[in-house]
Amino acid sequence: MRSKAVAGNERQHSGAGDSFADDDRAIEGLPIRLVIALTVGVAALALMLNMLGGIGDVGDTEVTVEVANDDQVVEADSDADVSVFVIDENGNNVQDATVLVSAGSAQLNGVEEAHTGADDNEAVVELEEPSLRADQDMGTLEIDIVPPSDSNYIDEQPNPEIIVTEA
Repeated sequence: MRSKAVAGNERQHSGAGDSFADDDRAIEGLPIRLVIALTVGVAALALMLNMLGGIGDVGDTEVTVEVANDDQVVEADSDADVSVFVIDENGNNVQDATVLVSAGSAQLNGVEEAHTGADDNEAVVELEEPSLRADQDMGTLEIDIVPPSDSNYIDEQPNPEIIVTEA
């Protein structure tokens, strides 16, 4: 219990029924200290989560393709069968993947699709007359991989390209 002199009279404060304006027990600066502590804590948490986010998902394996040596360069305006081999980052074969070839700086009618088999990692993509623009001597076709859905494979890194040259 605290006592307070009011107009010469001593009176006891019970705490109940007293006005908020008459309460002199507050600690100055406490709200701003709480705001600063909260801000510093949130900033530290954001930094820690950012560092953990850089680790990546555990168990994901990157896949890529190797284009057969004879098929890395194809001629424009003629059909070509291109053999590609789907492998993971450790050089292991990847079965049941889908290979998509689309236009890059060279032109292609639509997207060509091929699949690796259940027993091997080779896919043969049938390119139907890739073409170049009138002012081009050389262009590229882009290769993307759709890994098997029941695996931990991902395709986030750029893959090799197929080069298209003027005949």
